[in-house]
Amino acid sequence: MSSSSNTTIPDIALLSPYNYVPTEWICILILVLFIISTCAHAVEATIFRIWWLFPTAVLSGIMEILGWSGRVWSSRNPILQDPFLMQICMTIIGPTPLLAANFVLLGQIIPILGSQYSRLTAKTYTIVFCTCDVTALVIQAAGGGIAASATDEQGTKLGANIMLAGIAIQLVAIVIYMALATEILVRYSLKSPVRDPAGASPWASTSVDAMDTRLKLMVSGLGMITIFLLIRSIYRLIELSDGWNGRIISTQVYFNVLDGGMVILATYTLNFFHPGFLLRPEHKGHEYTSETTLPLEKRHGDSTPKVIA
Repeated sequence: MSSSSNTTIPDIALLSPYNYVPTEWICILILVLFIISTCAHAVEATIFRIWWLFPTAVLSGIMEILGWSGRVWSSRNPILQDPFLMQICMTIIGPTPLLAANFVLLGQIIPILGSQYSRLTAKTYTIVFCTCDVTALVIQAAGGGIAASATDEQGTKLGANIMLAGIAIQLVAIVIYMALATEILVRYSLKSPVRDPAGASPWASTSVDAMDTRLKLMVSGLGMITIFLLIRSIYRLIELSDGWNGRIISTQVYFNVLDGGMVILATYTLNFFHPGFLLRPEHKGHEYTSETTLPLEKRHGDSTPKVIA
């Protein structure tokens, strides 16, 4: 009996499209973590009325839940193609909406620091990078659809190459985003504006010490999320470049740590370093809400920000 069992397990792994059998308890653990985080994002978005978090953080969580549900399914039926394709499509596409949340947040932080430190306007940053993100999402989804519907190895490879192109676009966008965001923070700290401060928003910070504790936490959280997603994108790019039967895609621990682990860290970082907590306070005497990058008084027609004692 034991001899039969010992020969069966390797045989199943060889027949599996993963080239291994996903470990069930790890898949269930990561699935539960995504469910908890996604529910928390939905609650936080509702409480703080930050509706753009639904098509970003919440949508990302739903995709990851579907992806890891596919891996749980595969752990019990490792030779089936459907759960394999389900998980590979969803886990590749899933982090893309979460990255969009980062782009939106930078657009909300720029007016607080001062638009004079930014090469582009806050609105332009949001539009440009979210457009790149949506483009990457569409390309990855198209590649996933082709791979899922392919009836031969050539079609599967074509789908993988298209997904690879989408991940490459996403990676380039992350690198450029990091460079521009870093420049804004460096210029802010050195008081070295790109343009005349006279053209900056009247509620923007004018002192190097103007960034309060909550805003520092928000910026720190944004940085951590970006690094986690950068690591994950580099891994997926190398993984798919190595091919469906390559050593990287065939090593489960790489996927669990460098994909699942990185995305979990990113989504939980946003749970705890949440704009509802950190961008709603009064910044240096100006009422500020996460629903908009304008002070409340400005939205209500008052030409001068109101200083609150």
